[in-house]
Amino acid sequence: MRRAVLIFAMAITLGGGAHGASELAKINAQIKQTEQQDKKLSQQVKSSERDVAATKKKLVRAADQVSTLEEQRGAIAKKIAELDGRIDKLSREIEENRGRIADAAASILFVASHPSFNTEDMRQYALTSAVLSGAAARFDDEMQRAQAQIKELAEARDARAIEKEKLDRTAKKYAAEKTQLDKLLRQRAAQNEKLKNQQAAVRKKLRELSARAKNISELSAGVGSSQMSADARFSRRKLNTPVRGRLVVRFGEKTALGLNSDGWRIRTRGDALVMAPADGVVKFADSFKGFGKVIIMSHKNGYNTVMTNLGQIDAVVGQDVLGGEPVGRMDPNKPEMYLEVRRGNKAVNPANLFKEPE
Repeated sequence: MRRAVLIFAMAITLGGGAHGASELAKINAQIKQTEQQDKKLSQQVKSSERDVAATKKKLVRAADQVSTLEEQRGAIAKKIAELDGRIDKLSREIEENRGRIADAAASILFVASHPSFNTEDMRQYALTSAVLSGAAARFDDEMQRAQAQIKELAEARDARAIEKEKLDRTAKKYAAEKTQLDKLLRQRAAQNEKLKNQQAAVRKKLRELSARAKNISELSAGVGSSQMSADARFSRRKLNTPVRGRLVVRFGEKTALGLNSDGWRIRTRGDALVMAPADGVVKFADSFKGFGKVIIMSHKNGYNTVMTNLGQIDAVVGQDVLGGEPVGRMDPNKPEMYLEVRRGNKAVNPANLFKEPE
């Protein structure tokens, strides 16, 4: 009997051990599966990060090409308008010259149909000869002028045709580049969707800050900047301004309100593309009283850049952007950017950092 109980107990123990080993195997298998999933997700994250980085580089290139093509189109359109004016002027001059030629020809025909070459009256002969010679010379001058005008008109029309062909080619190229840029912007927007979903609380805080700030400098100081460092350089080389246009107010010059400007005012095209001035992080992207839509970026070595009067913003708070990456477009109703650079609580002359726009 004892022996039977012992055998039964051993059987239970052995059976329990087998069951424990089976559970351990299952757990180990789950751990291994989880590790594989984690590894796969890590690879996907890295791949996504590479895609984002590649998209940003494409955006920088596409934005530069689109901005250049916009300028080229404007220059060609202006040249065509000048040629149209020249063609209209030449057409009017040719029409006027036609009348003068007709008058000169009528004079010649009149003299020719009323000859008075009486050799006995030398005075009358000389007068008739002089009138005929003068009319012929005038006719010859007007004909030469007409030929020159007609030639110039033909050249102007040929030049216009060439410029029109250039404009058409540029328009097609611009449309293709613009389509590519829009596609990349949509791609980046999708990549940033998660970031947008996480930024509600940050935006609320920034709106409160915006309501409290009395001016753009206070707002810039309030959003914070990168750590100040002993290295006070913004960049190793001077950079392009974030928007192309004409500089109308320089740093330190008097504004319309009689105050010294803490930045640059740049007159732009209606919906000019706005690009990040340098690598950095978007700290503010919203409307601010009197300045339209505003983007504030934080850069290395304690620098902040402020860009105002945007009509469209294509960046979100917290987003890392590359220098030259598109972040929006100007307001067509107020095409003048105020560009301010600050380091800590001090305004910095943009001329120290940026190439002056032409």
